[in-house]
Amino acid sequence: MKKPPVPVRRRPTPVRRADIAPPAAPPRRAPGTRSVLNAVLDHGPVARSTVARLTGLSPASVTGLSARLLARGLIRESPETTGPRGLGRPHVPVDIDTSRHLVAGAHIAVTNSTLSLMDLRGRIVAEDRRPHQGAPDPRQVLDSLAGRLPRLMSAHAQGRSVLALGVATGHRVDPDAGVIVLHPQLGWRNVAVRDHLAAATGLPVQVDSHARALARAEQLFGEASTRGSAVLLFVGAVVDAAFTTAGEMHLGPRHGTGSIAHLPVGGESSLESEVSEPAMVRLAAEQGLTVPSFPALLERALAGEPRALELFRRRARLVGRAVALLLDMFDPEVVVVVEPGTGLLPHCLADLRTAVAEHSLVCDDPEQAVAASSFTGSVLSTAGAAVALGALYADPLAPWPRIDAPADSSPDSSPGPRVNSESCIVDRA
Repeated sequence: MKKPPVPVRRRPTPVRRADIAPPAAPPRRAPGTRSVLNAVLDHGPVARSTVARLTGLSPASVTGLSARLLARGLIRESPETTGPRGLGRPHVPVDIDTSRHLVAGAHIAVTNSTLSLMDLRGRIVAEDRRPHQGAPDPRQVLDSLAGRLPRLMSAHAQGRSVLALGVATGHRVDPDAGVIVLHPQLGWRNVAVRDHLAAATGLPVQVDSHARALARAEQLFGEASTRGSAVLLFVGAVVDAAFTTAGEMHLGPRHGTGSIAHLPVGGESSLESEVSEPAMVRLAAEQGLTVPSFPALLERALAGEPRALELFRRRARLVGRAVALLLDMFDPEVVVVVEPGTGLLPHCLADLRTAVAEHSLVCDDPEQAVAASSFTGSVLSTAGAAVALGALYADPLAPWPRIDAPADSSPDSSPGPRVNSESCIVDRA
């Protein structure tokens, strides 16, 4: 069976100084170096003078900040260019440097864990997904991730340093403490993920929920409208959400924001009991379509099996009712739905939007207000790495050991993951 098509990712948008009106507010509301780096991410290769217009910073400030980003290996200079037909003073554009650094990611799901490597433009370099062995004991899962990472790096980093490890999972996560507060399906409570993996790998480790991580990935590399206000709805083995306003994630004092699995979808049924991956497998069996797992059910739908397709269309309609409720509660600019049917199967996204139109009181244009994930096909490998990369773009001048290491230190002498002999099967994204 053919693999699902690779989704089209948003590319940098070329821009000329003449096209930029003086902004009432910068598109990315962030000071200094963060603004410069994000403008280069959006439009690179781009002239420093254009970056100044985009960010509202002075040309002198942009020049100084760019020099610091160049010194850290986060941006690079491109060949000189001139205006149309060679007119104007030549300038040296800058772009994101993807040749020197990577970030690593780990996503801990109910049945498996995924390791990935991502470059500074958010492109997946490699991934390694493996099922949990028996009951997912926290120490065993985290030790397995730490043991697999060096092999992935050795095979695919190609001389680039890995700056940090990001970890994502569902349910309640405290990113400040680096702790999984509660994951009922895994049976985990108050698991100190950051401390354990930092000690095991020697890397800086950031931890967050997969919904917030994917919302941040959309802001950086995906759906541009998420930079204002947005809701991201994650539908997998776990059903949860993330909420952003003015570009910032809402966390909540108990780290429970986005716990929407119990939302009603008719009768006594809850959202998770009807649309989660285990629920889909159960419903398939009730219709005589026995499959060993959710991925197997998705493959049947992609192959055109009518009963499997109808299950995904039903799922889309139920998710659409939940999206309508979220739109009415928060009135965001956009709701991004992370669910494979809406990104891969015919009619599912249209069915979801139709349900939104039928049930929402405030949404008058579901075509604009509801979008499928930009990362369909690579959601889990994107989530973990986006935690680390989001931290880098939020504060590019923060202490990053691999950037700040002395220039004469070799990769072998710098602290890093310990290598073991465990085999590694890699699927390229």
